[in-house]
Amino acid sequence: MINILSGVLPDFYVEEWGVLMKILVTGGAGFIGSHLVRLLLALGHDVTVLDNLSTGVREHLPADGVAFWELDDRAPEARAHIAAGRFDAVVHLAGQTMVDASIRDPHFDASENVLGTVNVLEAARASGVKRVIFASTAAAYGDVTEDVLPVAEDLPLAPLSFYGLTKVTVEHYLALYQKLYGLDYVVLRFANVYGERQGDKGEGGVISIFAKRIASGQGLTIFGDGGQTRDFIYAGDIASGIVHALTTEHVNTAYNLSTQTETSLNDLVAIFGKAVGRELHPAHQPAREGDIYRSTLANEKAKALMGWQPEVPLEEGLRRTVAYFASV
Repeated sequence: MINILSGVLPDFYVEEWGVLMKILVTGGAGFIGSHLVRLLLALGHDVTVLDNLSTGVREHLPADGVAFWELDDRAPEARAHIAAGRFDAVVHLAGQTMVDASIRDPHFDASENVLGTVNVLEAARASGVKRVIFASTAAAYGDVTEDVLPVAEDLPLAPLSFYGLTKVTVEHYLALYQKLYGLDYVVLRFANVYGERQGDKGEGGVISIFAKRIASGQGLTIFGDGGQTRDFIYAGDIASGIVHALTTEHVNTAYNLSTQTETSLNDLVAIFGKAVGRELHPAHQPAREGDIYRSTLANEKAKALMGWQPEVPLEEGLRRTVAYFASV
């Protein structure tokens, strides 16, 4: 293969990986996975996607250039396929991502997020995988007080849902796998991700909901006074962060991927208006019980140690997202 990244990646990466890698992306037909797969292919990597299509969509992936396995990561067949694949690295995005679903059915949540991951890790260690990238979440931190914002990676983890707990549990599994078996890992805790091909649920779903309604000419509703803040990050920047995690020398640790910027829902609507070229006037409903009022994650560690930073401004990301939903 042509070394398209020569002079871009650190020397250790060229020496260790031979520049281009054979990479498995679990959950690759999902929202974030579809952004990542496109980037990995553009960089020349050999990409295989494993997805059971419970929430992913096969059409979200390019028609050519990517191998696809329609398998559940908990299945024995998945373990056999992964072991036989002899991958250099695994990016583990597959899993149950809904807080409310985890509370309704903790058994299902644990099966998807813990047992599925262990199945992947067992196949990885048996087949000589060099590195696992794990998609964790800001929900690992729980409901923090405003005086610790933006939340840094060394804050004690105190999840308030089984979803957050399973992510923290897997972080502990990864640390022990590294200690016992030498399998390197990088944990990435995502802020509120948004972008093309996103569903309405999950931690960044408000943007998907708003974008779809704007694209179809419907009105918007804000619950509460609109002063509540979130740290919105474009999915393409998350994909870039994952690529940096595949190449960094600083492994066996956790990084936040965020913009380290608080955006209120009122400001979000105003930025949406700029993105689409018209004023938007949302309706307001009573605040929903349990909603966190302010949220943002620190990103200095990822910038300093991985050399990553978010590139897509919120207005541009919203413009792309609305254009996508207007076209489907």
